[in-house]
Amino acid sequence: MGKRRFTEGTWRSDPLFRRLCRAFLACRTENDVANFLRDVATLAELKALSERLEVARLLLAGVSYREAAKCAPSSTATVTRVAVFLNGSEGGYRSVLDKHQHHHVSPRGERMVSKA
Repeated sequence: MGKRRFTEGTWRSDPLFRRLCRAFLACRTENDVANFLRDVATLAELKALSERLEVARLLLAGVSYREAAKCAPSSTATVTRVAVFLNGSEGGYRSVLDKHQHHHVSPRGERMVSKA
């Protein structure tokens, strides 16, 4: 059996990817997710994923690209790529951040009370 490629048209229906999604759904606690992520990803991959989510959070908070790159810390190329996904694509960053952000957080990490 040949190696399957993930493409924009097929990634969502790939059986291995769907199984990975179901594995995340099986996690019940933050600790379960952390343990699973550590088993399936390298520390460098986990750091990159964490930085991308932080960049998305900062950009949604209105922080400039340069400031987001500095605070995350990430390259400006990563910030630009995250911005592209924030403004199009599947809406995953926005969905996760909207669902799990009960307090607005400043770029420096201080908690601010939500006015909602």
